[in-house]
Order: sequence, then structure tokens, then C-alpha cells
Amino acid sequence: MAQANGSGPAVALVGNPNVGKSTVFNALTNLHQHTGNWPGKTVETARGAFTYHNRTYTLVDLPGAYSLHPGSAEEEVTRDYLRSGEADVTLVVADATCLERNLALVLQILEISWPVVVCVNLLDEAAKKQIRVDLDALSRLLGCPVVGAAARGGQGLDALRQALEDAVLHPGPRPEGALPETGCAGCPGCPDRQAAAYLVRAGEIVRQAVDMDGERAGRRDRALDRLLTSRRTGIPVMLALLAGVLWLTMVGANVPSELLSRLLMGWQEPLRGLLEGLGAPWWLTGALVDGVYRTVAWVVSVMLPPMAIFFPLFTLLEDAGYLPRVAFNLDHFFQRAGAHGRQSLTMCMALGCNACGVMGCRIIQSPRERLIAILTNAFMPCNGRLPTLIALISMFFVAGGGLTGSLASAAMLMGVIVLAAAVTLLVSRLLAETVLRGEASSFSLELPPYRAPQVGQVLVRSILDRTLFVLGRAVEVAAPAGLLIWIAANVDAGGVSILLRLAGFLQPLGELMGMDGVILLAFLLGFPANEIVVPCILMGYLSAGSLTEYGSLAQLHALLSANGWTAVTALCVLLFTLFHFPCGTTCLTIWRETRSAKWTALAAVLPTAVGMGLCMAVKGACVLLGLG
Repeated sequence: MAQANGSGPAVALVGNPNVGKSTVFNALTNLHQHTGNWPGKTVETARGAFTYHNRTYTLVDLPGAYSLHPGSAEEEVTRDYLRSGEADVTLVVADATCLERNLALVLQILEISWPVVVCVNLLDEAAKKQIRVDLDALSRLLGCPVVGAAARGGQGLDALRQALEDAVLHPGPRPEGALPETGCAGCPGCPDRQAAAYLVRAGEIVRQAVDMDGERAGRRDRALDRLLTSRRTGIPVMLALLAGVLWLTMVGANVPSELLSRLLMGWQEPLRGLLEGLGAPWWLTGALVDGVYRTVAWVVSVMLPPMAIFFPLFTLLEDAGYLPRVAFNLDHFFQRAGAHGRQSLTMCMALGCNACGVMGCRIIQSPRERLIAILTNAFMPCNGRLPTLIALISMFFVAGGGLTGSLASAAMLMGVIVLAAAVTLLVSRLLAETVLRGEASSFSLELPPYRAPQVGQVLVRSILDRTLFVLGRAVEVAAPAGLLIWIAANVDAGGVSILLRLAGFLQPLGELMGMDGVILLAFLLGFPANEIVVPCILMGYLSAGSLTEYGSLAQLHALLSANGWTAVTALCVLLFTLFHFPCGTTCLTIWRETRSAKWTALAAVLPTAVGMGLCMAVKGACVLLGLG
């Protein structure tokens, strides 16, 4: 019996995407799991454990796969692990509502792995669609144990544990008659013929073991798709949903962000008193408290609440089956740009965090198109830039308040995001025709059935796997950057702080771009996190020794106007906020995904060059028109 790191029998968990595999994993392990990457690959996996009859099983959640003829790094990982023989039993999760497609993978697995247990999940959804699965007939036709389950409600889990134990202790003989005669599943010379044979055999099995009314089963999904994926309504509905998510994120984050800021900033003085009580010199106390701690506290208080709202909302749409429809709606635009349709999903993720968007590019199988998506992800504004964009729009471009003002602000913000998406497509096309020229890949896009999202699991998955992970990386970058900011603001060079000298050095370039040296320096100091750009601007204007908060937008507008800001300045700052180098966390993520300093540098140069060019063009046009 093989052992997984000495922790008991190993169970390989396999299945197509969107079959409830993660739900089965979480239900069996009760979230007692850890995640990591496969050696040498940026492919995440999760391992967990469960105990049954005093025996501990290690559950290895393999990446979702449609086939064992790999078309992606994820499918390659799944195939190689199954071939390695490390698992004592393979558990294949299938969707009862679309069993034929799932069984094609089951048949491939049966050819290279044994013993195998099949879990037909989502029986509750199948019943609603008048789909009835004869589990005994299915087991007989496949030649392996088949267990029915509705994992979201906990049904069938005990029977599943028992089937896994029986398979480990008494595996029995490998089935003979279930498989199509195609030869070895790993033969590289005939994958198309094999794929067709598996689908034919899967169809034969379904016809004998499943009773369904095809017209009635998909009626609801077809009705929703007529609204969400049609040419007339698909994109307007998508934009409306995006606007709703952004509005909920920004409005919902205001109060918790303020409370978190008060809490974290309230610890400054006790921390200062502790260091002074230990006899620390003033410069060390200032560097640690006003530099490192204040910057980290600011980043956490500004980043955490929006991410804790945006990522669950985004994951709810994913869990409900809507996000693949977004890729379907936008695929034509990306095809014309020489990019991949799934890049639309990574762009949506970038609205929460560019680092998450870059990590999400793993869903793109083609290395060339994945790199295009990575290099252009920072063109989409993350939630660290959205507050600055909203403040600029509210102060300089929208008159009045109330409902009318908020709707106008929301409309202009959506216009800014559409501009960012358009520039992303243009730059993607440029890359596809120059440094990343190559053949466009084809891909299969599954439109999964609509499901009620699992709110509890969504919260756990989005907060633990995305929010806290990205926040941790942001803190890694913010801490040393905070120290450098404090040094620049408090160390004099010829009677003038390094901060002001650097701002003076950047002044000519700033004026050429319609801004000033303080603003450009603030963007550079904001490299650890875009959230601190405005506080850095205030720090420069007020000659303060640490990051400076601002009160109301009216107070901020008065201060900026007193330092020479006009509508032209605000427009240039808005454009450069939209298009400039990605933050430190995103740059670190790009390097980890590509392992290339060249591509990381290009990912930083591209948006910066676009932003500088647009700002110079706006400044020049305004001068010619006598507006600035």
C-alpha cells in the first residue's frame, strides 16, 4: 500500500472543471487542507486528510482536467500523477447533469489507474432537471464502484468513504469490457481517434444508465443564456453587473476601512512608547513607527476591506457559472486582438487585484497567449487605484452631489474602465504582432450549468486563497518601502530633504506630463501599493515626515488647488493613475509566474510608456487650445 508522506493511503481526486470536485474535497476533509505548487510548475494543488474507521486518508486534489492528453500544465500534472502510481485509489467526480462528457474522462482514467471509485455528484440538481441516473447500471457498465452524492448538502459522503476504504483494502480485478478498443491512453500518435472513441463509448453508457428529458433539462439555462450571452443584451448586462460589483466594493469598504485605519493607527503611539522605553534612538523609533509600521498599516487598512468584498463577489459570480459567459461574450474581441478569450476573466480579476489577475492567467493554456495576458494585466485598474480615480472624478469632473452626482461619477468610472479595456486589447494586438508573434490557439469553452453559489465555501476560498495571500505579498513589499519613504522625508541633503530634492529633479518631466515633480515622486513612492500615492502627494506638499491622511474631499480639493492643480492636472493624474507601472506585489507575482526579469521589466514599461504618452498628448493639446 503506497503512503503519502507516511500519512496513510493516498486518494487522488480527479474530475472535469465545474463538477463540484472542490465541494467533495472540502466536505471530506472539513477544510483540513494546505495548498501549494507542484515542483517546477505554477500549478496549485490542495492536500487534505480525513479519518474513517481509525485510518487516515490523504486526499490529493488534482487540477481539473477534460482529458489525459494534456492541453495545459494542469492536465499534464493530473496525468503524470495518475501514471506515477502514488495514489492507492483514484476518486473521479462526475456531474450528474452532464454525465456523458464526464464519463469520457472516467474511461481514460480506468485505462491507466486502478482501483477507481466514481462519485456521481449533484444528484439534487439532476433531480430538478428530471434526470435520473441508475447508479447500479452505471457501476456494472464501468466495472468500478459508483456512489451517488449531493456533496453540498452532505448526502452520500458516508457511502463514498466506505467505497474508498473497500477499494483500498479489496481493489478487485481491473474491468475488461467497459473500455473502447483504442490502444494505450498515453499514445501520442492517436489522441483524436481515442477522444472520439471515448466519447462514443460514454454516449453508449449514458443511454443505458441515464433517463432524461433533454428539452426540459436545459430549459432554465437556455432562458438565462438568451439574456446573458446574446449579442443584444450580453455585454450591457455584463457591464451592469461589473458596475454593481464595483459600487458594492467601494461603498461597502468605506466604513470598515476607516475603522481598521483607526485601529491600526491607534497602535502607533503605544508602539512608539515601547521603543522609547527600551531606549531606542529617535531615528530608529521614527523609521520603525512612522516609516515601516505606518506604511504597512495604511496598506492593510486600505487594501483589505475592498479585497474582502470584491473577491467574494467575484467568486460568487464564478460559482454561479457566470464568468465563463463573460469569456464567451468577449472572445470575439480578444480573437481579433490575437489574444485568448480567457484573458477577459483575468482582466476582471485585475479589477480586484492585478497580482491575482496575473496568477489567474494560468487558466490560459497557450504559453504565448498567457504571456500576453500577464504583460497587459496591469492596464486594468485594481482596487488600489479605484479610490484615487473616484476621488479625482468627484473633485474635478462631476458637479454636485446626491444621487445625480453619484450616478454621474459611476458612469464616468465605467468609461474609464472601458478605456482601460480598449487599451488592453490594443496593446495585446501589438504584442501579438511583434515580440509575441505566433499562431492563435483554439480552446474549448464550457458553459457550465447555472447553480446557486455556496456562500460559505466562497467566503473561505476567496478570503483565504486570494485576499490574505495577496495582502501578505503587499506587506512584504510595503515594509521595506515604508523605511525608504521615511528616510527620504527625514534625511537632509544640503538643508533640503531627499524627498524634496527628488521632487525637484522630477519637476521638468512632471511639467511636460501636465503634473509636477511631487506627483511623479508620489507614484514612485507608491510602488509598494497604489493606495499610498495620494498620501505621498500630501506628504510632499506639506513637507511632512511621514504619510499624511486627508479629511474630506473638499479639504483635499482645496489643498491640491492651492498647489497649482487644475482640471488639466487632474486629467493627467487620472490617466497616469490608470496607466503606470504595476505595484511591487504585482511585479513580484509576474516574476514568480514567468521567472524572467525581461518579461517583468516589459510588464512595467508598457503601461508606463502608454501613460506618459497620453499625459504628454493631453498637456500638449491643452496648451495648443489655450487651456493650460
